[in-house]
Amino acid sequence: MEFFRIKKDIPFMRHALVFNVISLVTFLLAVFFLATRGLHLSVEFTGGTLMEVHYADTPALETVRDALAKDGFPDAQVQNFGSARDVLIRLPNRDGSDSNSVAEKAKATLASAGGPAAEIRRVEFVGPQVGKELASDGAMALLLVIAGIMIYLALRFEWRFSVSAIIANLHDVIIILGFFAFFQWEFSLPVLAAVLAVLGYSVNESVVVFDRVRETFKRKRQLSTPEVLDHAITSTISRTVITHGSTQIMVLSMLLFGGETLHYFALALTIGICFGIYSSVLVASPLVMWLGVSREQFIKPKKEKQEAVV
Repeated sequence: MEFFRIKKDIPFMRHALVFNVISLVTFLLAVFFLATRGLHLSVEFTGGTLMEVHYADTPALETVRDALAKDGFPDAQVQNFGSARDVLIRLPNRDGSDSNSVAEKAKATLASAGGPAAEIRRVEFVGPQVGKELASDGAMALLLVIAGIMIYLALRFEWRFSVSAIIANLHDVIIILGFFAFFQWEFSLPVLAAVLAVLGYSVNESVVVFDRVRETFKRKRQLSTPEVLDHAITSTISRTVITHGSTQIMVLSMLLFGGETLHYFALALTIGICFGIYSSVLVASPLVMWLGVSREQFIKPKKEKQEAVV
């Protein structure tokens, strides 16, 4: 399916150096912010108090958040849990206060907040050790995804494509983390899930372009390597617009109307999709070219028949 077709190939590779310099500068800035500011980790990673509250009627979550913020919990996470009347509250650890006093203060805040009657059904304390395990498990999940993508691309294409795709995809991940470090947005488990989703999403776009590169090498032997890459990117632009456009509309709807619970999840996906388009097309392809991809790597030489010796 195509909305439009561009007849003349756009010379992307002519400006490959400019695209990669922009990517390098953005990447280095993201690394700088990660190193100097760090990530603002959520309760799941740092430890804290989790409270499950049941209301007699549907509560206004913004009212609950405002009440907790006024009483000294500006970082409290409030979201529905199971039903509209059940609310899950996450309170981060604070220096100089134990979990019991935090829980008691939060209970008093909820009781005086007004609105429907609140019933505390469960209070759990998440220690820093659990947070460390979640962080290490998340890092391991990221490494396994990267290794799986590299193996898949190396088997399907060739090592040059595998290396280029991983560099481009890691470029997206680091930039997402850089945004969260610079603005000190909260990094939670849903955000980690969004980062892993961006990895798979970006590699899918790279595979589409690489497939077209392989086909073009075989079908149009008169084209040079930069011209093959230009043709592959240009011929997949319509598909890119359809795929990324429809996905971005859905993600933007979550960002605008999903509320506090989905905000940072959708924000990470929005950043990842925008940079994923750029990296998959304008970072991975030039890297493939500079690593020395050529037609000979896809076309097997014909075996000459040996004459039988009498």
